Amino acid sequence: MEKHYGSNGLSPCSSISNGVPQESRDVTKDLKEAHELIEAIGAFSGFRKTQSKECLNLVRRLKMLVPLLEEIRDLHDMVPAEALISHIANLKEALVLAKRLLKNCHNGSKIYLAFENEAVMARFHGVYDKLKEALDGIPYDELGVSVELKEQVELMSTQLKRAKCRKDTQDMELAMDMMVVFSKNDERNADPVILERLANKLELRKIADLEAETIAVQKLVRRRGVPNSENLQQIIELLGKFKQIAGMDNTVAPDGPVVSKCLQRLQRCQSTIIPHEFLCPITLEVMTDPVIVATGQTYDRESIQKWLNSNHRTCPKTGQTLVHLSLAPNYALKNLILQWCQNNNYDLPKKEVVAGMGDTPPDLAREISSLVHNLSSSQLDVQREAIIKIRVLSKENPENRVWIANSGVIPPLVKLLSYPDLNFQEHTVTALLNLSIDDANKRLIAREGAIPAIIEILQHGTEEAKENSAAALFSLSMLDENKVLIGSLKGIPPLVLLLRDGTIRGKKDAATALFNLSLNQTNKSRAIKAGIIPPLLSLLEDKNLGMVDEALSILLLLASHPEGRSEIGNNSFIEILVNIIINGTPKNKECATSLLLELGRNHSPSILIALQFGVYEHLVELTRCGTSRAQRKATSLLQYMSKCEHIP
Repeated sequence: MEKHYGSNGLSPCSSISNGVPQESRDVTKDLKEAHELIEAIGAFSGFRKTQSKECLNLVRRLKMLVPLLEEIRDLHDMVPAEALISHIANLKEALVLAKRLLKNCHNGSKIYLAFENEAVMARFHGVYDKLKEALDGIPYDELGVSVELKEQVELMSTQLKRAKCRKDTQDMELAMDMMVVFSKNDERNADPVILERLANKLELRKIADLEAETIAVQKLVRRRGVPNSENLQQIIELLGKFKQIAGMDNTVAPDGPVVSKCLQRLQRCQSTIIPHEFLCPITLEVMTDPVIVATGQTYDRESIQKWLNSNHRTCPKTGQTLVHLSLAPNYALKNLILQWCQNNNYDLPKKEVVAGMGDTPPDLAREISSLVHNLSSSQLDVQREAIIKIRVLSKENPENRVWIANSGVIPPLVKLLSYPDLNFQEHTVTALLNLSIDDANKRLIAREGAIPAIIEILQHGTEEAKENSAAALFSLSMLDENKVLIGSLKGIPPLVLLLRDGTIRGKKDAATALFNLSLNQTNKSRAIKAGIIPPLLSLLEDKNLGMVDEALSILLLLASHPEGRSEIGNNSFIEILVNIIINGTPKNKECATSLLLELGRNHSPSILIALQFGVYEHLVELTRCGTSRAQRKATSLLQYMSKCEHIP
């Protein structure tokens, strides 16, 4: 049975099973690292004047995220880890970008930051977009995040949107002076009045500041941070003019030979500007190994591979989704770059070769190609062997899933889902389950029309095929559009049947899928009409199954729907909840208290019934000894009860 995918895989029920699953550990690890990033960002003690206001605003906003991260840390196991991990990873990625940008504005070259102010502001806007995207995707309601924190996040989201539209008048004035001193055609480019005013604005009058700027420019030279050699030379020359104003000897700066060597190299190609098409759109450096992606755009292999290895599935330049992740060498452009470098005495930087998902190892590529061919064989044994091999390969590691999908294996596999052989169906749906762990593959599988066939196997397949069909629907439903599609294609009723009648493994797979699907409001109604409530109540009463938390988590979602509240807000159910609050595990008590609070807010008789069953003193106990989330929920519930007249 295909239930364990290794450390890089996705276990269909890991998020709400016993123990500490890999995905839950990943969420906790990312939350901890996000908190550490904010602490590191808060330690910066000053920024360059040109971006100071933007930096301080960004730091202030990021510090506001600390209470949210702490609350999510306490609440994250209320939803499947897979429903949260991508958003927290995106948030961490945004914080990494913010830290890198703020560090540059903290100790980077003042001249460069002023000269490239527009590009730097574009980087700020990119951070704002990434932060907003990550924050908007977090399931606050399902987590039970407090109203105050949700309002704070909404305010921050609005502020991030507004920040992109603000203009700084002082920066515009500075830009005018920069345009003059960098213009070869403006006779004022050496005007001492303008130079002094510019030195004052950039705070480059003191010797200590000029020495620090020299070091910053040297770092800029070493990392080739400025792609246009002419611009780099102008920055160095302007620094020299500022030194002259301050009475410094321009030849005795710290590590002076570095700048001198750079100037000598630049002077050799003084009249040469690097052709724009030779620069990688990601790093703005000359490409050493240009490759073409699915959209037709060209990038340096090392840069685009890092992008892909970070789980991006879009073209950085166009924003389009990449239909495959293959990288095709652009030999024509590479030859042009080499010829240009030779003619202009320009040395290409030496870079390490990065192995990545876009370059399938030759032996594996041949094996995958053979397997794809065998899927169309007229011999059933050959087809079956190919499916089993794909199932095994796609289970082993993330790279295999990408390589196999890029080979075009998904369309023939989807067709084989409908083959009238239960053994075929079982292996095929499991292979697609393994492939679907990759987000890009989720879209491809759904686009090829696999969902109706998976639902059919869920209804009529073998026990293992049913279990893995439920797991596949869970994996596919990680994308919001697939939640809607699965619900509209009537995938929820057979999941409810599996929850009611399946094996323990089947019940767990069905519960995980139904939880994720019920994050969609329309699907809540579908699940209720499909009869999900009685099986969930059975799970609450059968302690041997160990699925009390799973059942309570789904019921908490359904309680936000009027139909769900009317069906579960009866006396017998409230008594079950109170018994769990009294006798359950700490996690059971937390979930049951959250559910009772949700019912009480919208169905006041539930509170009165719970009081009659003696819940009050146990809630008081929870405020002292429960989990941190249970304490908060119990406190809120007691406050709500205090408004009622029948408190003992």
